[in-house]
Parts: sequence; structure tokens; C-alpha cells
Amino acid sequence: MSCMSFSQNSHQTMPYQTPKNLISYCGTHMVKEISIGALEQNSMASLSCQFRFRIHHSNYQCVKAKRFVSCSVNPPQKNIKVIINGAAKEIGRAAVIAITKARGMEVAGAVDSRLVGEDIGQVCDMEEPLEIPIMNDLTMVLGSISQSKARGVVIDFTDSTTVYDNVKQATAFGLRSVVHVPRIKLETVSALSAFCEKASMGCLVAPTLSIGSILLQQAAISASFHYKNVEIVESRANSTDFPSPDAVQIANNLSNLGQIYNKEDLSTEVKARGQVLGEDGVRVHSMVLPGLPSSTTVYFSGPGEVYSVKHDITDVRCLMPGLILAIRKVVNLKNLVYGLEKFL
Repeated sequence: MSCMSFSQNSHQTMPYQTPKNLISYCGTHMVKEISIGALEQNSMASLSCQFRFRIHHSNYQCVKAKRFVSCSVNPPQKNIKVIINGAAKEIGRAAVIAITKARGMEVAGAVDSRLVGEDIGQVCDMEEPLEIPIMNDLTMVLGSISQSKARGVVIDFTDSTTVYDNVKQATAFGLRSVVHVPRIKLETVSALSAFCEKASMGCLVAPTLSIGSILLQQAAISASFHYKNVEIVESRANSTDFPSPDAVQIANNLSNLGQIYNKEDLSTEVKARGQVLGEDGVRVHSMVLPGLPSSTTVYFSGPGEVYSVKHDITDVRCLMPGLILAIRKVVNLKNLVYGLEKFL
């Protein structure tokens, strides 16, 4: 005797699937199959299971029931391949260690003009070598990564004079970029933005990777609406580049908010009063004292009170949570984003 079957609902294996019934008729017997979808996930792969209960009826009376489970494993998602340009620098070495420990990504290339040929793992004093030599040819490293067809990101720790060409090269090979270089000009950012928009390729330009620094800037912006006097005091153990990019960024954030600060002391003739940044009267005082941590404090004052926000950096490792966040976010971008704070 032939059998015919019909489905009450289209049956597909999907996460958290609603139970679906499949009923078959064979003469006077009815077989009812109930399937329930379940999904178990971890960081690297997903497991889809179908729990089925088959109940045989004869003259609509239950005779016996069987249950069985069928499972399928989805292929794991490949790690993000990360190339570090400026790998021999202190921040580059810290990035190698952080990326190696992070889930879902791996160091795939190291580029620098120093220590060429040395294993980047050994340069970073890791327990075992990574078997990744430092190379001074970015194009060669990009070519080897692009052939794997994996998602790739280039971290640029070089300088503002080369960053535009570096991002163009990375984009040509289908890789996105995270840029953290000192003193990048707004003209360069604008040019990169137009290029990335045309290429539909993501790029994140991060003046700071410190989450604490970003929180300080956000707190300073909130306070600026309530106080009319503000000054920035910063210290660095050794630097010849003052005011620092952090101080400049804070002053820019506090400017053009409809507020003129320090109205009672607008004179810039006395050098000891610090440098005025912008047109709204924000002053910055910079100190170089060996032994001090990298510190930035923003002071606000009003009648009868002083409000201050301070952030200290004691180790370059504080930048790594922001860097890992930047890598995870940039792989989904199709244009340029300026500032890590857009993702906090």
C-alpha cells in the first residue's frame, strides 16, 4: 500500500525553532512525528539538534512511541587575521600579546623597519615563538593574507606621513584598517574618508585607544555646560610634543559649544598662564617630569567650588581593550569612522 504525506508547516533546521508537525497516512495507520529544534552555541561553532518523537496510531489509538535525535555542527567562523604595522614599537609589541590572547583573532603579520627577520613572538618575550618574522614590506604581507580570503585588519602604528598610503594598500587587498598615529591631520582624515566611502571599505581612525581617556573627555563635555572656567594640566615622563593629542582633543571637544571660558583672564601675553587652544579660551599647561605617569587633568571652577576630572596612564597595556574593541568593530564597517568613542 502506498503512503502519502503532507507537512503542516515547512520544516527547516533553525535556531530556537518552533515545534512543527509532520503527519503521514499509511492505510488505516497514522504516524505523527513531532520535531523540536534546539541550538547550542559556543565561541567557535554552533550545534543544531532536532529532537523527534514518533507516535504510531492504529485506529487512532496509540500503539508505540519512538524518539530519536539528529544533530549537525555548523563550521566554525575563521579568526580575524591581524597585521600590525609598527610591530617593533612598544605599543606594537603590546598589541601582539593582546591579540594572541584575544578570542576570535590572531596575529598574521608583523611589519616594521626595525628588527627585520626576527620572530615577533620572541621580540615580545613570549614563551614560544609565533613563527612570524618581522618584515619591512607591507605589500608582501598583505598579499599573503589576502590569498587566504579570511577577514583581515591592518593595525597602523606608523606615523601621519605614511598612513594614507598604508590604508590605500590595505583596501586594495580587501583588508580594513585601524589607525592610531600621533598628529594625524584632518586633511588626511578627510581624504581617507572619501577614499573609503568610494571603496566601501571600513577604516577606524582612533586618536586615542584608551577607554579611560574617552570617558574623561565625555565627562569634561558634560561639565562644560555648568562651569565657565576650565584649564587642562597634563604631565608626561618624556615628550617633546606638547600640547599632547589628548589635550588638543579635549580642547576641541569643549570648543564651539556656545561657551567662552575664563572671561576674566583672556590675556595670552603671560606665557606662564599656559597656551590657549581654540577660540573659546581653553588653556593647557604641559609638564615633563621623569618618573611621573602620563596624566591629564581637566579643572572646572564656579563660585565656591572646583570640579576636576583626572586620568592617569601607567602602562601601554591600558590601550589594548580599546584596540581589541576596534578590531571587532571595524570588520563590519564600510566607511571611515573617526573616534573609538562612537562604539562605547
